[in-house]
This record gives sequence, structure tokens and C-alpha cells, in this order.
Amino acid sequence: MKILKDKNIVLGVSGGIAAYKAPELLRILQKAGAKVRVVMTKNARDFISPLTFEALCGHKVLFDLFDGSYTSAIGHIDLAKDCDAAVIAPATANVIGKLANGIADDALTTFMLAAKGRKILCPAMNEAMYENAAVKRNIMKLEADDYIIMEPSEGELACKTKGKGRLADCDKIADGICEALTTKDLIWKKILVTAGPTREFIDPVRFISNPSSGKMGYAIAAAAKKRGGNVVLVSGPTYLEHPEGVKFIKVVSANQMADTTFINAPDADIIIKAAAVSDYRAEKFFEHKLKKGLADKVSLSFCKNTDILKEIGLNKKKEQILIGFAAETEDLEKNAFKKLKEKNLDIIIGNIVGKPGSGFEADTNKAVLFFKSGKKKVLPVMDKGELADIILSRCLTL
Repeated sequence: MKILKDKNIVLGVSGGIAAYKAPELLRILQKAGAKVRVVMTKNARDFISPLTFEALCGHKVLFDLFDGSYTSAIGHIDLAKDCDAAVIAPATANVIGKLANGIADDALTTFMLAAKGRKILCPAMNEAMYENAAVKRNIMKLEADDYIIMEPSEGELACKTKGKGRLADCDKIADGICEALTTKDLIWKKILVTAGPTREFIDPVRFISNPSSGKMGYAIAAAAKKRGGNVVLVSGPTYLEHPEGVKFIKVVSANQMADTTFINAPDADIIIKAAAVSDYRAEKFFEHKLKKGLADKVSLSFCKNTDILKEIGLNKKKEQILIGFAAETEDLEKNAFKKLKEKNLDIIIGNIVGKPGSGFEADTNKAVLFFKSGKKKVLPVMDKGELADIILSRCLTL
């Protein structure tokens, strides 16, 4: 969301029941530092008052091309000149049809035809309308004209039916705006990311694992996708929703992660191993649940799992970039440089786990980047999404 800071975003609101969600989107954009102005259709005023938006953004809402109270007689042109991105949420079938056919008969459609920034439409309507051939045809025309279409979600609609037609979640829309404004410096690059923990089952109901949430790996995959990369995300079990537009492969055990990673690694340009893979697994898997009370003590034997990162490093091509993570509890620098050398890495991201705001399950991380050259860069505590962009930018400098 950092990319939204000081960006001029115009929020268009058309006449659908989902118009009541638009103020939430406005607040999300403002919280990210964007400067937001609002343009409405006249029908939208039947669903939500312009006063609501004026109170939130502090600017006059444009809904009438000939409204003398606006700051300029050509206010829509003034907005269009400085617009970095324009998003219509909700976008009705009517507005979609007008834009697809170059019709400009109100403030919103006239503004959209004049706007030079990225254009994003968020359809919201009855499922039957959304699936109508004319609407589908208009959406295809707009995509060909470089509009970004954020597909509606499925669920209960205003007409009491269930289907695809609900306005996309406001956080997803904001994320889509970020992606639209992000420089595509990873286009044509294949990025392989691993994330999350693995589970090594002892019996059908028990396993050994670790507290990894997968947030760091998922943040890297999302950032790479925004920057135009062709992303493959191999993930152990997490509660996270995987980023849209990436190839997502779900695994459970270390062996499954190894097999999937080795298949996808050879043609990857950048490989980032953020997963917390179990080093060991139970030597014997018990087919049935181990009952308690059979003995006061139970001993289990463990055998080593494949060192995925080391194997990739051994087979790494000259043009590939390989990045690993080192979660340590002590001697971070010593252990990180040792791992970097042994596993033929280009960069290793190290952090001390167990400290506030860093490591497993946290939304932030305090990391140190260690490089093959022997240099290091200490970073402050930051959001994992921000760290993800730093890591990817470092890849581009290699």
C-alpha cells in the first residue's frame, strides 16, 4: 500500500446498491496516503449522499457537468489531468456499457474518457446481468482498451439470490489499485516462492511442525505478482488466502514440498525459499492413533528430511538467483553466512525469532540481508510487504 502515498486517486460511484461500500474504500485509500476525489452518477445519489464523501475527503463531489458550485466549469477535465488512477466501485452494467462504446453523457463517463491514469472497474450487479452476453462483450472491449476489471465475488446479492455479482472486497480493490500503479520490472520473469510450515505426521492425528504463518512468503509472492512476475507459490498448511494471479500449489510434508520445488526450480529466474521446512520426520508412521496409557514414556526415532535449499544450490544455474531465510535464536551473523556459503545462495535474509515484531506469525519483520560478497544490510522493523519489495529489488540489482 506504500505506493499509494501522495497518489491522486479518483473514486467513481455509480448507481448500484453496493454504493454504500464506497466510503470504506475511500477510507482505505486515504489511510494509505492517497489523495482521493469523488465523481458520482446522478443515480448514485439515490443510494448514498454526496455529503458523505465530501465529509470524508474534504472536497466537493462532482456529479453534474453543469453544476456552477464546482470550482471549475470543466471540473472533470481538471480531475483528469492529475489523475494517477481512476476506479469505479461499484460499476453498473449501464456505466460499463457506456464506457465500452465511448458514450460520455454525464460527469462520470465524461471524466473517464478524459482521464489519462490507470482505469479500474469493479462490476457489481445481479448475477444474470453480469453473465449477460452484452455485459460480457462490453467487459472484453474495455479490457482490450487497457481497463483493469476486478471480478465480483460470489455470495448473497441484494435481490436475495446467490451468485457472482457482489462488489469485490474493498481491501482487494485497494490491492488492485496498488498493482495497477506498480512498475512491472519483473515482467517475463518466473519467480518460485516457498512459504509456510510443513507437517510431519507421526500418526493420523499427530504431527511435528513449527509456528510459521507463511506471511513472509505470501507477501513476497504478492509483491512479485504486482511487479509483473510469473509467480509459483508452493505453500505448506496456512490459514492465509493466496494472492490472486499466482500459480498456487499446496503441500503438507517436507517431502511433498521438495518434490514440487524441484519440479519448478529448473526454469525459475528467481527462487526464494521462505518456507520453514521440518528438518526431521518420524522414522515410522503409525497407521492408527497412538493410545495414551500404554507406557509412561514413548520414544520416537526421527530421520533427516531432504535439505531442499542445499539441493537447489547444488544444481543452481549461473543465471539463477537463489535466496534463503535464516531464522535463528543466537549468533545470527555467523550462522547466516555459514548457511549462505554452504547452500550456494546469493542472499540470505536473517532474523532473530522470538523478539516482538519479528519472526513467526508477526505482520512485521526485523531482518538483516547477508550477501555473497560478505557484506550485510541491517534493516529496521518493517511490514513484511515492504520487506518483500526490498528483497525483490535486490534481486534486480544482481
